[in-house]
Amino acid sequence: MVLPHEKYLKEVLIDEHTLQNRIAELGAEISRDYADVDNLVLICILKGGVMFLTDIMRHITVPHEIDFMAAASYGRGARSTSGTVRIEMDIRTQIEDRHLLIVEDIIDSGYTLSFVMETLQARRPASLKLCTLLDKAARREVDVSPDYVGFSIDNKFVFGYGLDLDEKYRNLPFIGVVDLDALNDE
Repeated sequence: MVLPHEKYLKEVLIDEHTLQNRIAELGAEISRDYADVDNLVLICILKGGVMFLTDIMRHITVPHEIDFMAAASYGRGARSTSGTVRIEMDIRTQIEDRHLLIVEDIIDSGYTLSFVMETLQARRPASLKLCTLLDKAARREVDVSPDYVGFSIDNKFVFGYGLDLDEKYRNLPFIGVVDLDALNDE
């Protein structure tokens, strides 16, 4: 039986086991770095960061809170950034003098994360760092340097594990590369 996502899957870039092992390593690293902090807030960028957040927070041993923010620089179904970013949902937590760690699924152009970081920095947190599951530095158009990186990847169109393909397939337990020929045939 062929599963619906398989017609778009060119290759599995990062399998579930490799993902989970690296997430555990990141959680341990973050726990060490924030060992003396009692006011850590993880800010998840929706929608793509949700799976990463739920897995990494299980490995962060220091007390922390979570909050959510939605920002967009991509149109629905678009495969390239517009360069214009807007906050679609803001956090509710008061963050002044708190330590913030943004949890993101992927950074490519950098427009969204640059805007989010500037927005949050204006609210005077004690610190602001960035953790991304995937870093696609070859696509970077804005200077954004993540503090924690799960995987650096080449310029490939990926989906799964929180990353969508036209709002679908976020539930896959791995990161796959999109078969652009199959996608363009539709």
